[in-house]
Amino acid sequence: MQQIRLSDWLVKNKLVHRSLGFDYKGIESLQIKAQDWDSIAIILYVYGYNYLRSQCAYDVIPGGFLASVYHLTRIQYGIEKPEEVCIKIFSPRNNPKIPSSFWIWRSADFQERESYDMFGISYENHPRLKRILMPESWIGWPLRKDYITPNFYEIQDAH
Repeated sequence: MQQIRLSDWLVKNKLVHRSLGFDYKGIESLQIKAQDWDSIAIILYVYGYNYLRSQCAYDVIPGGFLASVYHLTRIQYGIEKPEEVCIKIFSPRNNPKIPSSFWIWRSADFQERESYDMFGISYENHPRLKRILMPESWIGWPLRKDYITPNFYEIQDAH
């Protein structure tokens, strides 16, 4: 029930979004435009969504959009009744750019870096956006559906 109020609250305050429905736990997913993410993220934080439970990314379809996903939690009525929302931001794969939420939720640091490393989504204004899992010299974005796996692997010196 709380999730419906969030969507209604966003509509009432003229904040552009699109409801993507509810998951099996009743958590609403909202689609936000990349250019609106900065302001909506701040508003959600002030509204009480001060805990970033997770951030991840996925490739929607080969050749299509990439998605950055933020799971936010608001604990207003006690730990037994957390309010959660899932925010999805879609970006074109040829130049995927999304404002970083690092300055609002510091826990986004490594999570956005992993999404950058695996999918190539550039999180604008992130303080240390660089590869975190793959070597800096790695070419391509390994978790994209159109990624072509090299037929060789270099064994690097572990020392």
